Amino acid sequence: MSQPNCLSRALFLLGLPMAAGMLSLGYGWAIEPAWWEVKKVVIRSRRLPAEFNGYTIAQISDLHLSPYNRAEKLRAAINQVQDLQANMIVLTGDYVSTLKHGEAKVLAEELARLSAPDGVYAILGNHDWWTDAKVVVGALRQAGVTTLQNEHVAIRRGLSRLYLAGVDDVMEARADLRAALQGVPEDAGVVLLAHEPDYADLAARDARVFLQLSGHVHGGQVRLPGMAPFARPPWGEKYPDGWYRVKKLQLYVNRGLGVSFPPVRLFCRPEVTLAILKAA
Repeated sequence: MSQPNCLSRALFLLGLPMAAGMLSLGYGWAIEPAWWEVKKVVIRSRRLPAEFNGYTIAQISDLHLSPYNRAEKLRAAINQVQDLQANMIVLTGDYVSTLKHGEAKVLAEELARLSAPDGVYAILGNHDWWTDAKVVVGALRQAGVTTLQNEHVAIRRGLSRLYLAGVDDVMEARADLRAALQGVPEDAGVVLLAHEPDYADLAARDARVFLQLSGHVHGGQVRLPGMAPFARPPWGEKYPDGWYRVKKLQLYVNRGLGVSFPPVRLFCRPEVTLAILKAA
């Protein structure tokens, strides 16, 4: 083979990985972040009253509104959530990454379109505190979303109760499970909202909590098929995404809708979750 042919072949072979990398980067930046999936998970528990058998909870998390995560994407996801016709909608933190481009106004306007028979509830995440928690809570309230900060509410079906509790952000050392469950009967069943999933190790100590819904990790955001996530933030190292059992507690970790830096997703699509509760 002549020298020019050898050089051409070498350049071609060297260019293949570069081309594949550029294609992956383009896909991860432009396509996958806007290509969410609806994940349905069945949760069976003896703590669930029979009157709540088949009860549905739609969950979205980690919107991270910013120039990388715009209103159009959130609007489409909310349409998807509404189509699920869940009994309740919950939001598990990190609504904004910045407040410099009108994100609070977008948050209030778009979340106001959410509605469910038993209400829409939210907790705060670490990024909400790192920006301005007071502004974020104000936007949530303006949208008609009930924010749970170490509090709970009771959902009624006849004489039976299902409790929804929410702890404030764990990374900011603001979570107080005892306060969140104060007044909840010892034989009750509780669904807990906690932004950081590794909090399940603490929540599992209370037998009343049979399900924890979390976000925070984005599933790692960039990962290779069949491999664990490369990046895991504090309080998201053990349970990055999906379903887990922690002692008698069941944990589900939503992969989130938005992205943080770098603003790409690869083999880790955004997610809307529908939890279907079954009385065991």
